[in-house]
This record gives sequence, structure tokens and C-alpha cells, in this order.
Amino acid sequence: MSINLINLSKAKHTFFASLALALLSGACFAEGAVQWGYEGKVGPSNWGSLEKEFATCKVGQMQAPIDIPSKSATAVTAPITTKYKASAGEIINNGHTIQVALADGGSAMLGGVDYKILQLHFHTPAEEKIDGKGFPINAHLVHKSADGKLAVIGVLFNEGSENKSLKEVFANMPAKEGKVALKSNFDATSILPSSLAYYSYSGSLTTPPCSEGVSFYILKAPIELSKDQLNAFKKVFKMNARPLQPLNGRKITQGS
Repeated sequence: MSINLINLSKAKHTFFASLALALLSGACFAEGAVQWGYEGKVGPSNWGSLEKEFATCKVGQMQAPIDIPSKSATAVTAPITTKYKASAGEIINNGHTIQVALADGGSAMLGGVDYKILQLHFHTPAEEKIDGKGFPINAHLVHKSADGKLAVIGVLFNEGSENKSLKEVFANMPAKEGKVALKSNFDATSILPSSLAYYSYSGSLTTPPCSEGVSFYILKAPIELSKDQLNAFKKVFKMNARPLQPLNGRKITQGS
């Protein structure tokens, strides 16, 4: 294989990895891109028919999110360890969610693999459930490994006290598509519960094209945000959660 072909292959890999990351957070693309949403003719029940590249949304067998059956989870030994750090970033309204994009936020060790954190974004109501129990909102912390694999740490929220770590984010969310720079550096450690015990499963992007092979680590312990913070998000996105998907015999693991 020539050097030019090798470079082309690397470029294609980088492009599709970037595309997958953007779609995982519900990003919009250039004019002419297929429009999708959470209601009506462009809603989740029709994603698989909107574009041939979205067919996995309909026929995929390892789709996310799911209702996690805790009693069937098998034990694993690898804990989550994080090496996050304060980073400059942007608050982005991409038309489907609010995302906090981090310039250099550190990394997390997940399943023995080191993943760099790229961004976090929010869904209301929370996309995952545990034993049928739902939550008003969740955050997905999106990571990418050196070889382009994707992993997500899910943080569940209950309504309660103000979340000081997210105060700037929820106070400055763009009401329309656009972005604003964070005034203060953001450390993803600040929105993690004290316990990093988790449930894990193999899933997919929760937005079109619903590509599979995404590793999910859903933290068992929820944290809190205030009613005002939740309402602020709902003023921008009333609902932006994909419905639960069939488990299809997938193995659920857990760690502490």
C-alpha cells in the first residue's frame, strides 16, 4: 500500500470518528443534512427510514438507551478511574442538546482502556433507566480512545439542591443554535458522585445514525440539580431523549 493510500485511510478514519462523536451528542451539520428530531415524522420511530445511513436505528440489535436490569448484572473487577482536569471549553446548543465541549479535559480508564474526554451533554428525561426507575435528566460524558473507540459515562440526576458545578452552564445555555465560551475552566470530576460504582453495557449512539459499538458506563449513584436548573434546560429542550431499546439478550456487568 502506498503512503498516499495510507494517509487517505487515516483521514477517512479520523473523519468518521469525528462524525460519530458529533452524532452521539445530537449535533447538526451543514445545510442539506437530513433533519431528525424527537417528535412526529422525524421522531425516533421513523429515524431508520429517514436516510439509508440511519437504517441501524431500526434494525440494530445493540441499541441504546436501555432499562438496566440490576439483578442480572454480573460482577467485574475493573473500577472506573479518572484523570480529569480543569479545561477551557464552550457551551454549545447544537439544535438537539446542550453540550459542554472541552479543549483538554483529561481522561478516564474504562474497562482497562484509556479514553480522552471530549464533551458532555444532557438529555431530559434521562435516557437510561434502572429497574424501571427513571430520572428527570442525565449527562453523558463522551470519551474517545487512541484507536477511535467511543465510551460514555452516564450521570443520573435527581431534583434537589442546586448543582454548583453546572451553575455557569445552566445559566448561559444559548436559547438557539450557537455557542458561548465558558468563563471559568470546567473539571468533569465536579459532576461525578463520590462513588463510581457502575453498570456497563454495549450500546450505540442514541441519535442517528445509531452506530453500535459504544461502551456505556452508567453510574449507580445519582447526584442533584435544582428545579430551577432543570426548568432552565427544559425551556430550551422540552424533551430530547430516545425511547428505551430492547435488551436483546445483552450482558450487563457492574463494577465498584
